[in-house]
Amino acid sequence: MINNSIPPLSPKTRFVSHLPDLIQEEDYLECTEQKKIRLRIDMTDEGVEILGDSMYAHLVEELLAQLGADEIERMLCG
Repeated sequence: MINNSIPPLSPKTRFVSHLPDLIQEEDYLECTEQKKIRLRIDMTDEGVEILGDSMYAHLVEELLAQLGADEIERMLCG
């Protein structure tokens, strides 16, 4: 069977100076056992805002892209 669907467009990435930290101390301790993603979902006047945090940023970005995000805000850490 041929899949003729158009693949979704990748969201734009915008780097910001601050995003809230959702990762907790136990997440660091369990990081070798689990690839955990923490989410916060808020309803705003503009629509739904999803904040994701993980030590595996690519997983958060993949999830947000699958949910149809137009833009992903990202913070450089380190």
